Amino acid sequence: PVQPIRPAEVHWMTAGSGIVHSERTGPEQRAAESSLFGLQTWLALPTHVEEAAPDFAHYKAQEIPVAEADGARLTLIAGTSDGMASPVKTFSDLVYADIQLAAGARYQVKAEHIERAIYVVEGSVAVLGQTGTFATGELVLFKPGAEIVVQAPQGARLMLIGGEPFPERRYIFWNFVSSREERIEQAKADWKAQRFAAVPDEDEFIPLPETPAPVRYP
Repeated sequence: PVQPIRPAEVHWMTAGSGIVHSERTGPEQRAAESSLFGLQTWLALPTHVEEAAPDFAHYKAQEIPVAEADGARLTLIAGTSDGMASPVKTFSDLVYADIQLAAGARYQVKAEHIERAIYVVEGSVAVLGQTGTFATGELVLFKPGAEIVVQAPQGARLMLIGGEPFPERRYIFWNFVSSREERIEQAKADWKAQRFAAVPDEDEFIPLPETPAPVRYP
């Protein structure tokens, strides 16, 4: 599919057994000065769906749940939180949300998911009961079950990330992620041989980087 990307909409791609895509700026934007603000996030798939058929889904802005209270605005991109459920199709129990805090506003990070973290996109935040603050570009991991309240002294924008942990490790090489190293090696060979389907109406090919072996996480 070809789908324009507009503010507040969600474009959800499931790579599964392998997908090729292209993100382009149209000629009308290229002709004038413009800016792009966004964050790319990868979610691991459970092993039983790692080889699922690739998929792409588009969700309009009005479909995405939003909650506002006391200077805090939470947009639930995927998963569940704060009594809301996003319509975005996922394969595991998770939370992925955009949180905007006005100066002095607070947000309680719910303990309904075992793994929880916030990524500070803009501004800085403090965790009530602890000293110091976390600044733009920092990822803050929380202990499972701990009561967490964050506050933004001067305002902040955060991404809330969390979910249930997988029992298997994951490996990553370039744009390939898998629970099996040999599967990544196969994907590398397929990419070099250009066995992946091509993006329609494009003839550009990006060579496979010559870098060390896949990195294991965690």
